[in-house]
Amino acid sequence: MFNKINDSIIKDLIAICGQNNVLTCREEIAGYSYDEYVNQLPGCVPEVVVRPGSTEEVSAILKLAEENRVPVTPRGGGTGLAGGCVPVHGGIVLSMQRMNRFLEMDRKNQMAVVEAGLTLGEFIQAVEKEGFYFPPHPGDEGAMFGGMIATNAGGSRAVKYGVIRNYIRGLEVVLSGGQVIHPGGKLIKNSTGYNLLHLFIGSEGTLGVITRAIVQVMTRPTFLRTMVIPFNSIEQAIDNVPLIFEKGIVPMAVEFVGLDVIQLTEKHLNLNWPSHQGEVHLMVIVDSPSEDDLSRMTDQIADVVLENGAVDVFVADTKAKQDEVLKIRSEIYEAIKKETVDILDICVPRSEIPGHMRKVQEVAQRYDLWLPSFGHAGDGNIHIHLMKARYEKGQMVPVSYEEIKDRLEAARQELFKDAAARGGVISGEHGIGLYKKNYLSLSLEAGQIEMMKRIKQALDPQGILNPGKIF
Repeated sequence: MFNKINDSIIKDLIAICGQNNVLTCREEIAGYSYDEYVNQLPGCVPEVVVRPGSTEEVSAILKLAEENRVPVTPRGGGTGLAGGCVPVHGGIVLSMQRMNRFLEMDRKNQMAVVEAGLTLGEFIQAVEKEGFYFPPHPGDEGAMFGGMIATNAGGSRAVKYGVIRNYIRGLEVVLSGGQVIHPGGKLIKNSTGYNLLHLFIGSEGTLGVITRAIVQVMTRPTFLRTMVIPFNSIEQAIDNVPLIFEKGIVPMAVEFVGLDVIQLTEKHLNLNWPSHQGEVHLMVIVDSPSEDDLSRMTDQIADVVLENGAVDVFVADTKAKQDEVLKIRSEIYEAIKKETVDILDICVPRSEIPGHMRKVQEVAQRYDLWLPSFGHAGDGNIHIHLMKARYEKGQMVPVSYEEIKDRLEAARQELFKDAAARGGVISGEHGIGLYKKNYLSLSLEAGQIEMMKRIKQALDPQGILNPGKIF
């Protein structure tokens, strides 16, 4: 289907990007053959890694690739969890790491213009230096903007502030033949033709290569508090979430997390969580420009949850305490990664979380598996970890993967099907990429999948952009 990279193509790539930005040494390119997904697959190695420094260079590379029918896999920070930036047909990995400039802060429109290789951490620092604030925080601050846009990254703050899609006003995109287009702009409204901007957001590099973005920012809320609320069961914890919203309170984040992974992460980081009571904890973050309003919200939340099964309420009202709580919550994956086989990224309607979590517990018991689960209770996004370990007396005890792999696969499929039956999908924020493509039909109608394939064919007729992903 695709052609191999030959010496002539390497010579042309060097002419475009320079000798130092065309990597062919096996040792140099090995790190581009995987992302943060735990179950790495063999054989996903590029033939060459190219690091363009401008949109013009990206355009020339794609034109060359299409003329020679060579696959191109765009890559940002490599922090993805679905294999989206992993090459499966050799070819070119297009690393955006050199295109990392913060180009403009438009104060009047409250919009920033950035290149695709700028990291989330660099962006936050630059924006806050200008006195502004970027609400989404999808996780790893080493993630690059092109990758976050390509996967429509989410994070815990989505319940109040939305996902990356809600903040992208314009893009610069290079199509497979090298043509450059600019959907959107510094606009709040746009009903001019089909919305190509949102077509590229979440397309995982299969329709075009994002090189620049216009990003909406806002003023920072002045006051913030983090609440940790222990419950004796997952049902009690989740059932309290709609009660909070019924009070007219929209928290910045509402997370649920089990005490098992909290304790493992405390040991991993040598930090302390505010409470070890109960079995499942809600972490609720509220923000407001008014300290009085913030106190009113935290009091209302405390009243609601204490009336409905909460064991206690702990408030982290200093930045140091908030940072410690957030650090523990953010590092759970790192604490259990060694024995993790897969991370499910299921999203269901918020009201369906209790039912789906009951299904998780039932499946775990029936297949004799440990399936630690935590996630975004405010937006229905649940991260269920398929583990090659048991949890005993505060420790992870490894078990043989070969002995349980069939049970893990059966559990995965049951949980995907249960999510679909509840009106949910198999990915809320990680994307489909390489590792979930075999399960896409469990979430989407055949007609939708066929329409997506036709869009792919129209925009990338040679099929060179990130082949082997999504479908």
